[in-house]
Amino acid sequence: MSVQTGHTGKNQNNNIASTPGKKTATQHSPSQSGGVQRNLKTRHVSMIALGGCIGTGLFMTSGSTIAKAGPGGGLVAYIAMGIMVYFLMTSLGELATNQPVSGSFATYNAKYVDPALGFAMGWNYWFNWAITVAVDISTAALLIQYWLPDTPGWVWSLVVLGIIFLINALTVSAFGETEYWLSLIKVITVIVFLVLGFAMIVGIMYHPAIGLGNFTYKDAPFVGGFPAILNVFLIAGFSFQGTELIGVTAGESEDPEHAVPKAIHSVFWRLLIFYMLSIFVIAAIIPYTSPNLLSAADGNIAMSPFTLVFRRAGLAAAASVMNAIVLTAVLSSANSGMYASTRMLYSLAEEGYAPKYFARTTKHGIPLASLLVTTIISLATFGSSIFGEKIYMWLVAASGLTGFIAWVGIAISHFRFRRAFIRQGHKLSELKYHAKLFPLGPIIALILCIIVIGGQNIDAFINWDWQQIGITYIGLPLVLILYFGYKIKNHTHIIPLDEVDVSPSKIATDDNTASA
Repeated sequence: MSVQTGHTGKNQNNNIASTPGKKTATQHSPSQSGGVQRNLKTRHVSMIALGGCIGTGLFMTSGSTIAKAGPGGGLVAYIAMGIMVYFLMTSLGELATNQPVSGSFATYNAKYVDPALGFAMGWNYWFNWAITVAVDISTAALLIQYWLPDTPGWVWSLVVLGIIFLINALTVSAFGETEYWLSLIKVITVIVFLVLGFAMIVGIMYHPAIGLGNFTYKDAPFVGGFPAILNVFLIAGFSFQGTELIGVTAGESEDPEHAVPKAIHSVFWRLLIFYMLSIFVIAAIIPYTSPNLLSAADGNIAMSPFTLVFRRAGLAAAASVMNAIVLTAVLSSANSGMYASTRMLYSLAEEGYAPKYFARTTKHGIPLASLLVTTIISLATFGSSIFGEKIYMWLVAASGLTGFIAWVGIAISHFRFRRAFIRQGHKLSELKYHAKLFPLGPIIALILCIIVIGGQNIDAFINWDWQQIGITYIGLPLVLILYFGYKIKNHTHIIPLDEVDVSPSKIATDDNTASA
């Protein structure tokens, strides 16, 4: 079985400075749109941020980092990527607490850098998640067919898509509650895995004790040197994709000033510890030479490092249990993807980058038009996987770099925001939350992001394989086309630091509606 791994109010600040080519936000009347509503509780935001990174990347592909770079190399890769993500999330936290909007980094790109960048990043991100939903519902069907192999996969894909649509069409609290419980299942799974793993390592549940012999087995702990570590940076980086969702949820959080910083700090350390300890346990129990580690990366549930450890601990139904857990992770990814893409399209309409119709919301604060068109695009992409496999492959490839490109936008936006904030005579004490180690943090994050993006397929350049280069890096020219196309059409420019609008948004609490 082959499993593909996917990526998981009016809250508009109406005082956005006008810039050439930039359409200012439209003030909607109640009859036109009630705006999205701030009904996500702090526990929702924290669990969405935590669960967003615990998915197929950890359950299926984490073992391949050990196979390719050894136990030491795998740990170094995840630590390095974890540090990069920490800097990015603190940068996003500073921006999101100053102006919590559903458009997140795309809005910040437009406000603090260049309206053309906000346009490109927003549409690119919407496109990515709409396609990722299609990938996830295809993967969910494969997982369900593990138990029901004689049933048609497309039926299960449509069922899953229908469920995801209904969850997102109800209320934002319905989405938050669903994500909370789906994420909690994944968190509990990791905790149980760690407890059993350490019990086996020290000899409580396995005799004799497994110990740490695999860390010095053959060429361990570091296999292949720095090039191998650089190679697994990519795997580790993809595992952390989705952390930027915390910026999107800020637009509908009841208390973004406290919820976002709390989620960033508590979630980062828990997440990094989860990954580090999981890699440690896998490396201790399964030698890096085991072919099972690479088989799991290809989607074989039975060879997942989690499955192997559970089975060795005596759980007879380990493969079936892990199949259910991975299905939970995929459903969570699809649910988050539908939410993220819908809110991004809604925000693009609010900013004037998309038809105003997509900014309309129901009485429950759901941008239904944005949800419908996103669902249609996901369904069309899924259809291409059945009737046009090559088209589907290119669509999925085009979305592959989007998360890393979004991270680059976060680093640049924060760097520009902070410089403009200080240039205009403000003090850091005025910020509700400020990232540490500025400007070192965003600079380090930016450099690491560029390294990861550039290193996606080094072999294709070495062998000068144009097809592989195109498939791997197609996301970059798409963003550039959007950026320069909007820039040329609307004659936008990079906003001077003295003109950047760094004023915080005002959050209305009446009826829990997010507004500026």
